[in-house]
Amino acid sequence: MTLRAAGWLLLGLLLCRPGWADIYAYTAPDGAVSLSNVPGDERYAVLVAGPQPADAAPPRARKPAPGPGRKARYDAVVEEASRTYGLDSALLHAVIAVESSYNPKAVSNKGAAGLMQLMPGTARRYGVADAFDPLQNVSGGAQYLRDLLDMFDSDVSLALAAFNAGENAVIRHGRRIPPYRETQRYVPKVLDHYRRYRAASGP
Repeated sequence: MTLRAAGWLLLGLLLCRPGWADIYAYTAPDGAVSLSNVPGDERYAVLVAGPQPADAAPPRARKPAPGPGRKARYDAVVEEASRTYGLDSALLHAVIAVESSYNPKAVSNKGAAGLMQLMPGTARRYGVADAFDPLQNVSGGAQYLRDLLDMFDSDVSLALAAFNAGENAVIRHGRRIPPYRETQRYVPKVLDHYRRYRAASGP
């Protein structure tokens, strides 16, 4: 069996393995082909890409926004906070929809609580004595979001990333959305709700 034939046989065996990784190939000056799933140096190039991980699969159909009944229940609270802190009410609604799905008693496994899922430190920072009280929670969350928008020059995406991961994380990563899986999913999800709520409210 020639070296080239042996190489292609090896490729076939690698592809038959469950969970096979990327296959790299290097062709020497004499025409000999070297195959590996662990490239030895920069001369190797990807010949066959391995299967994509589950989280790289095509996105599923987007989840519908919470029902209008739950949203309408907090319209007055959101409108008051949006006027007080100069925010678009649709943006506040979008954050609430993604953070808690309008459940004022929601608590995350990290300790974030209420409609806007305020962490205990953030709640104290903005004078929120009861994070489960919708009025206090939305007021504190709106203040925090306002400060983040000011901090990041009205860049909504960065403000949302900071709301999720903390402003220091955004600054530490060069004022960009941090490479955290949760944050990178969170920002477009909130923006999607934001666009839909703005469209629903009309011009």
